[in-house]
Amino acid sequence: MSPWIEFLLEVLKLTIPGALVLLAAYYVLKQYTESQKLMKQLDAQRELHKQTLPLKLQAYERLSLFCERIFPPALVGRIHTGEGTASGLRAALLAGIQQEYEHNLSQQIYISGDLWNIVRQAKNNTISLITSAHQELPQMSSSTADDLVRAIFAKMDEQSADSLSIAREAIRREAAIVL
Repeated sequence: MSPWIEFLLEVLKLTIPGALVLLAAYYVLKQYTESQKLMKQLDAQRELHKQTLPLKLQAYERLSLFCERIFPPALVGRIHTGEGTASGLRAALLAGIQQEYEHNLSQQIYISGDLWNIVRQAKNNTISLITSAHQELPQMSSSTADDLVRAIFAKMDEQSADSLSIAREAIRREAAIVL
């Protein structure tokens, strides 16, 4: 065999195992860096979850309280003084709902879009209930606030599903998923 072929065979004997060791080391280092990157991402997510979980829970609490505060019996109890006209009470009730809604508007960033839509629909249904009860009063200009209260409670009795109860249940379900 010629010396060049022997030399080439010796070089191949040394470079092939070296190349294999180099490839194995590259693969191991690549796997290690990817796992470290994944661990850092998981740690960042865990830290973010630790920071956002209290905010999400607070949002669920505030929206539950919102539903309780705009529930017509509770709303009437807070706003109705026993005097005044039906129109005046209707305006005060609707203003109370709007204030509560605006106070809790920022909570939508901490909850799902579906849940926010359910809460917003419950608010709109409550407004519709009050407006509808007011519109059904005879001679609206002479109706008293007490007449409106009775009409609201009668309308509530007629409803088969209470949208605020549905919203509260949806809040509980989503909060349970987060926990």
